This record gives sequence, structure tokens and C-alpha cells, in this order.
Amino acid sequence: MKLKQAVFLGCALVLAGCAPGGGGQVADMGGGDDGSVGGISEVPNPDATMAKLSGKPLSQLQRGHEVYMLNCGQCHAYQLPEKVDIMDWEDAMPKMIGHAGLESSDETAVLAYVKAVKKVKGQEF
Repeated sequence: MKLKQAVFLGCALVLAGCAPGGGGQVADMGGGDDGSVGGISEVPNPDATMAKLSGKPLSQLQRGHEVYMLNCGQCHAYQLPEKVDIMDWEDAMPKMIGHAGLESSDETAVLAYVKAVKKVKGQEF
């Protein structure tokens, strides 16, 4: 019986950490009115053109996309990559990568992916 209570309490604490007001925000995968929040179908998949324009390996962009899609939205409001402020992200990423239990190579890959999306969209950063 005590094991069930411990498992329940552990799950409750994990969920509370991602709840609004509980240290994070539940991801919003729907569309937004201001354009900074968009649906999953609006996030570009890395391809050869993106890799060529960014000068980064396609495999790195694919990993950055994967981490971005599967990890960042776990605790934060979902943002389209082209709406991300690169300077803010470069400051916050080391802490977030550590918090998520990811490798520094994942940090590099996510930043490469976001910068590549911006480049494809014709944005400077």
C-alpha cells in the first residue's frame, strides 16, 4: 500500500511541476492569436535545403528539431522557431538543457535548428 502512495505522490509532483503556476506551463500545441504560438504542422522539418542554407549537417538539424518538439514544450508555452529570440535562448539554454537532463550536444542542435529555421525564413539574428 505504501508503494502505491509513493508512486501516486511522485506522479503528482511531476505533474505539478509542469502545471501553470507550478514552475512551468503546460505546452500549448494549438494555434495562437499573436503568431508566436502555432500548431505542430507549422514547425518546419529539417531538409537538405535548410542544411545547405544554414551550413549545418542535416543530422544535427534533425536532432535539434526532435529535441525542440519533444522536450521544450514539456514545460513551456509552445513557440514557433522563427519567433524565438536567439539571444534570450543562448542565455537560457544551458540551464534548460541541464534541467531536462539532456546533453550539451542537444543544446547545440536545438540552437542550430532554430537558427536554420530563421535563415530559411529570411530572418537575421
